[in-house]
Amino acid sequence: MLTGRKLALTLAFTVLVAVALGVSCRGFFQPNSLTAITIQPPSPQIEVGPTSTQTLQAWGTYLDNTRSQITSGVVWTSSDNTVISIVSNTGVATGLNAGGTATITAAAQGLSATATATAYLGTITNFQVCLGTFGSTVCSNGSNALSWPVNSAATVTQNFVAQGTSNGATLDLTTGSTWTVSSTAASSITCTNSSVSPETCTVTQGMTAGSYVDAITVTYGTSPAATVTANVTN
Repeated sequence: MLTGRKLALTLAFTVLVAVALGVSCRGFFQPNSLTAITIQPPSPQIEVGPTSTQTLQAWGTYLDNTRSQITSGVVWTSSDNTVISIVSNTGVATGLNAGGTATITAAAQGLSATATATAYLGTITNFQVCLGTFGSTVCSNGSNALSWPVNSAATVTQNFVAQGTSNGATLDLTTGSTWTVSSTAASSITCTNSSVSPETCTVTQGMTAGSYVDAITVTYGTSPAATVTANVTN
């Protein structure tokens, strides 16, 4: 039976052995720290629209080479919030506008990971061309032409936008559309067909009066064409 000093020495020896084993096995019981982060899926594909969100996940690799999902403390960011927005504390991503790519970053515990995410358009419906800027209500679709009143006494410049619906969202499709002008001997209409919305079209001064049916034809992918009729008066 251990008593007195012998018991104290035995306990001290036991503590020293435990400490030595702890140091040799794990270096003073070092925590199983995070060593790397990855994003899942690695190349997210997100359909544009408010009902097609995708929740991204951050996965961690730890000092002991185990892997698991990081469920808290992750900060999410997008390089272009006009293409893909992401909720900073949940990783819920939404595709916006006419789609494109953005770099998504997940950061936690001083480490970070990136992934290139793509926002894409689903089926486009209600494709139409409108006077003015995005959200205009004076529009036409593939079954009728938009009427553009023009007085040829002066050069007239007008802004147009093309828009359509995909997955419940109304989208500005101007820059992804093709703007084609019908040329006749009596017409002098030009459109920039640029990569900036709205599209700018011009009727030059002195153009012969008349109704120029389908003077401007706008197409987007396989959607039915939308058209603009210029009605010119002197």
